[in-house]
Amino acid sequence: MKKKFNLFYLILVFIGLNTLLAANENFYLLPKDADKALGAITKNIDQSKKSIKITIYNFTHKKIAKRLKNAARRGVKVEIIFDERSANEQKKRSMLYYLAKYKNITVYKLKGKISKNRKYHGIMHLKTALFDHRTVLFGSANWSHSAFGKNYELIYLTKEYAIAKKFNKYFDELKKISTKFK
Repeated sequence: MKKKFNLFYLILVFIGLNTLLAANENFYLLPKDADKALGAITKNIDQSKKSIKITIYNFTHKKIAKRLKNAARRGVKVEIIFDERSANEQKKRSMLYYLAKYKNITVYKLKGKISKNRKYHGIMHLKTALFDHRTVLFGSANWSHSAFGKNYELIYLTKEYAIAKKFNKYFDELKKISTKFK
């Protein structure tokens, strides 16, 4: 009887942990889950109290940019690392230029590593965000209308401490080799 009780108890604990983990993670497939994914991003921006750290290749989504501007006005420190070439090529539509002018928002450009033949640079192709040092968003989607409306993309959101810690450290490393914009 005691063995059956222990096994039953372990099963309940396992189910409980899986439920808890599921509550701390979300997975979105775009464009199918575009509204849910956009809602998760804007919700995390709106709920951030201290900091938002973003790495992004292409960022043209005005709704997300406005939420970041509002977060900065609330006193949230926003840091964004863009790909240098993307920032230069997308001047007219990039939110880089829009966001760089606001207090509490610091924008950086990052050039990829030089190739072995020294003819070209790689790109900063990450699409990630860290909200208040604990919630991490990552995936294949740039923050553009095409990513949310036309492209087949994925976005994963987690509150896994180890992932948040690792991303925070990597962001700081990338920031050290980036150039401050304006």
